[in-house]
Amino acid sequence: MVNDAMDIETAEKNLKQLDHAEQHYFNRQVWKKKKKLCVFFVGGIFANTQPTAITIMEMLKDEVRTRSYMNAIVQNKHIFKDKVVLDVGCGTGILSMFAAKAGAKHVIGVDMSTIIFKAREIVEVNGLSDKITLIQGKMEEITLPFPQVDIIISEWMGYFLLYESMLDTVLYARDKYLVKDGLIFPDKASIYVAGIEDGDYKDEKIGFWDNVYGFNYSPLKETALSEPLVDTVEMKAVVTDPSLVLTLDLYKCTVEDLAFSCPFDLVARRDDFIHALVAWFDIDFTACHKTVRFSTGPHTKYTHWKQTVFYLKDMLTVQQGEKIECSLHNRPNEKNRRDLDIKIEYRLETEDPTRKAEGTCLYKMC
Repeated sequence: MVNDAMDIETAEKNLKQLDHAEQHYFNRQVWKKKKKLCVFFVGGIFANTQPTAITIMEMLKDEVRTRSYMNAIVQNKHIFKDKVVLDVGCGTGILSMFAAKAGAKHVIGVDMSTIIFKAREIVEVNGLSDKITLIQGKMEEITLPFPQVDIIISEWMGYFLLYESMLDTVLYARDKYLVKDGLIFPDKASIYVAGIEDGDYKDEKIGFWDNVYGFNYSPLKETALSEPLVDTVEMKAVVTDPSLVLTLDLYKCTVEDLAFSCPFDLVARRDDFIHALVAWFDIDFTACHKTVRFSTGPHTKYTHWKQTVFYLKDMLTVQQGEKIECSLHNRPNEKNRRDLDIKIEYRLETEDPTRKAEGTCLYKMC
């Protein structure tokens, strides 16, 4: 226990020596959302101090996330049997233990945060210490006990898939350690966008600044509009068909692919108003005998990723079948690559000149 305490103290000192952007990444992000406090975790990485049992439980109880990984690994023992597996951002070690139970020869879990020390205890009490090695440190700086691995597993996704994500670290591990024809779990990710009606909350979030105890705070409206909201969106609020804006093949994609631009159209399903665009992502494990897939969209069960809402400057009035021409431009922030700068352009052309609208909105996820 004394050695563990010394290790944790050393790890926390190392975290404090990172530059500001990296410290920001490895710290837990706590955001207050519409109706409740949402604790944000990415890829198994927790705070640089010990997280509470409640926060760990919230992640593990996300059944869509956890059961999808469990099914992809445990139901494919023929893939994992006698393989060396790397778990990038292992957190409490749940994916590492799934891999060990699936028959892996050995599993290496890597995480920067001090949760790794508690993960070692969890692995030990489950009798898997001989099968799992857990390493505290940055993937780019550590040395693995094996020169190559057969399979990489990672829960690397962030809000809007890419915000605060660990994908660049997974790609580094792929290029450095994965054997030729090795496997990645999951190996495909896709982002979708749709238009939604959300007038009540837009009035609450954006209209609030028009009158603050009798004062005009409208200069803050632009700031409020530039901040995407992470929250759950009900399916009944979705006005348009979804459009695919990004697909990532983890065997082929590069860090440069995380900056992208995509034109897309949104077709109205019914007569309604559109106040915002909503984005979500789907994840695929295609290496499985039968592909395992899960979605974080409004049409399916709740996940801790929820959805990401981008409020528009205009309220669009659409009729069924009408098309909104859009484009989405995403790039990592120059100062902190794990933050995102996003631009959305939209244009509604109708025969009714009173309903024509177009605009450009800039957003920052930071």
